[in-house]
Amino acid sequence: MHKKYIVRLNETERQTLKEVIKKLKGTSQKVRRAQILLKADADGPAWTDAKIAEAFNCRVQTIEKLRKRLVTEGFELALNGKKRRTSPTEPLLDGRGQAQLIALRLGKPPVGYGKWTLQLLADELVALEIVESISYETVRRTLKKMA
Repeated sequence: MHKKYIVRLNETERQTLKEVIKKLKGTSQKVRRAQILLKADADGPAWTDAKIAEAFNCRVQTIEKLRKRLVTEGFELALNGKKRRTSPTEPLLDGRGQAQLIALRLGKPPVGYGKWTLQLLADELVALEIVESISYETVRRTLKKMA
C-alpha cells in the first residue's frame, strides 16, 4: 500500500525526538509519539505502520493520524499534540460560588466545631444550595487555587 503522508525528519527534529526519548521529557504520550515518529522516518528505519503499531502496542490508525498531523500541521503539533480548548467537565463552582466558599471559610464554623473542615465546607455548600453536590477534594483544590 502506498502511504499518503510520508515522514521525513531533518537532523534537528531527529535530535529533538531522541532527546525526548532519552530523558523521558514530557508526558508518556509525547515520548510515545517521539518513538513512533523516529521509527516512521523514511530517511531512517522506515518501519511499516503495522510493525510500529505492534512495537508500541497501539493501532495502525494511531500511526496514520500521527503521520498526517506531522505532514499537515507540523512537527511541534505532531510531537506535543493539541491543547484542549475547553475542560472536559464544567467547573462546579463559578466565580460567585468560589466567593461564597471563601466567605464561608472565613466565617465562624458551625456550633460544636472549632474550625471548618473541607467536608464541613462541602456539606454547607450543598445545604445552602450553591451546588447540588461537591466533594471535599474539589473544595480543597478550589481553596488551594485561591491561596
